[in-house]
Amino acid sequence: MIQNVRRKALTIAVVIATFSLNACAGLFGLSGDSWQEEVLLHDGSKVVVERQTTRGGRHEVGQKPSYTQQTLIFTHPATGEQIVWEDKATPDLGNSAFLLMALDIYHGTAHLVANPMGCLSYNKWGRPNPPYVVFRYDSKNWVRIPLQELPPETKTPNLIVSSPDTKVENFGKRFVDAETIKRLNSGFRQPEYKAILREPVEIEEMSCIKADYYMDAGWLSPDWFSSHPTIEACKKFCQHKNIGADVCPCETVFKGK
Repeated sequence: MIQNVRRKALTIAVVIATFSLNACAGLFGLSGDSWQEEVLLHDGSKVVVERQTTRGGRHEVGQKPSYTQQTLIFTHPATGEQIVWEDKATPDLGNSAFLLMALDIYHGTAHLVANPMGCLSYNKWGRPNPPYVVFRYDSKNWVRIPLQELPPETKTPNLIVSSPDTKVENFGKRFVDAETIKRLNSGFRQPEYKAILREPVEIEEMSCIKADYYMDAGWLSPDWFSSHPTIEACKKFCQHKNIGADVCPCETVFKGK
């Protein structure tokens, strides 16, 4: 009898421990997912891409952690080459940088349109307006190009833009057809997410305050420097924050004062 009670108590303890470990993994660990999307290209042809995401880091209870890695893989329809695009967490951001929007192939060359994910990424990538960062696959590498060099035929987002892994999880299937992707993306209110725009749009500047990354000092807006009464005080602030003289903006901030 006593042995049975002890055995039951041990079983309950194991269950509780397992639950606790799983809960901690959800709060502080990593989680990943993968699925396929049918991408409608500008000429009416389609390419199936495989997307993978990994989330990790601290987060609030009931919320998912940020992306720490994103991967998009597809086979070039003309050359048969397997092409891979990756977006990994970096020290300055702490998470992945982009939300993917569109993949297109024009005259055999692949192009990818991404949206900076969050204010830090928006600042890191030069505060583009419209808010796109465009890449072209060139000599086995993805190279950033100006929006003006994106072929005008690329007009519409054709990848699941926002929280794609969550949407796929809600679907309960691992393949999302082009029509479903079109329907999902049509729900955006912002015009820059409904279509690939070529002209600047009105952006709430205060929603993403301009900031620059200063290594150990982190991300600092111009106010951190201009608020000092003199250029000497500003330079002392740079020294205190271990910001090198070559990148300290005090000379620029106080120019003409």
